[in-house]
Amino acid sequence: MKHLEGKVALVTGATRGIGRGIAIGLAEAGATVYVTGRSLNNSSSDAVSGSLSETQSAIEEVGGVCIPVQVDHSDDQHVRLLFERIQDEQDGQLDLLVNNAYSGVQAIKDAYGQPFWDFEPSLWDACNNVGLRSHYVASIFAARMMTKRNSGLICTISSWGSMSYFFNIAYGAGKAACDRLAADMAVELKPYNVASVSIWPGIVGTELFSRFASQMNQTNATEKNNSFISDRYNWETPLLTGRVIAALACQPNLMPRTGRVQIVAELAKQYGIVDENGHRPASLRSLRFVLPAALPVLRKYSWLIPDIKLPWSLLLLSALSSPKI
Repeated sequence: MKHLEGKVALVTGATRGIGRGIAIGLAEAGATVYVTGRSLNNSSSDAVSGSLSETQSAIEEVGGVCIPVQVDHSDDQHVRLLFERIQDEQDGQLDLLVNNAYSGVQAIKDAYGQPFWDFEPSLWDACNNVGLRSHYVASIFAARMMTKRNSGLICTISSWGSMSYFFNIAYGAGKAACDRLAADMAVELKPYNVASVSIWPGIVGTELFSRFASQMNQTNATEKNNSFISDRYNWETPLLTGRVIAALACQPNLMPRTGRVQIVAELAKQYGIVDENGHRPASLRSLRFVLPAALPVLRKYSWLIPDIKLPWSLLLLSALSSPKI
């Protein structure tokens, strides 16, 4: 059903991966979806590169309305002009912003498995300029529109890497800051009935992450405790995050959720949403994921394991390694 018909959404960084999946999920639900990216057309021979025109075609295939805008999110003036365009074209209406743009994947791949001191400080910027900083900038302009209408939702895409070491230091610090960004924005936005949440997908089989997993297999770089990456165990598709955000945006009162982390797999279970393959992956804090991740022999029988959430206190003692007090 078109629960978001009449709503206007913006998804940053939607030429491929999670961004494209989110845009398609919102379009399925009836929203008019603005999408941004650096490439209007795919002029690259790289099999995992994407373009705004490809995202537009995918959205139109599901009967959605897509407005592609070529934007470099490292340029604040580009972002300003984007929101001015939405302001003019939609008479000031913007119901949903999804902060997704991220340019650090190649840097993460290049630095994988090596200590931070072996790299120049520019690794930090590669991971967090178009990412953490660009999320803050986009949120400024979105909040100016939303607070005038006393309505709106800002979703910032983060990850479990904010709670536990994953990939590298710059990545983890940036994701932890994304969670804090969402939480602190919620404090100032709440009086205007605008919600701000942090979204944690699970392990998403994007084009680039799939390639990364394949390379881990080829180079035998997979550590035992990360073998679920190369095995593609319990992976989600990008569309699941889109369908979950669409369902979240339909809720009549989001204030009880504002300022909090929202886990894609857990919302999918709550709302009865399935992935494009008809499956529903387990949350990464579910016993159904944790046991088979630790004991690969159980992966074929994971459906027999209860889908029970483990307490954060227990995870912090073991799997997660967030700062201790």
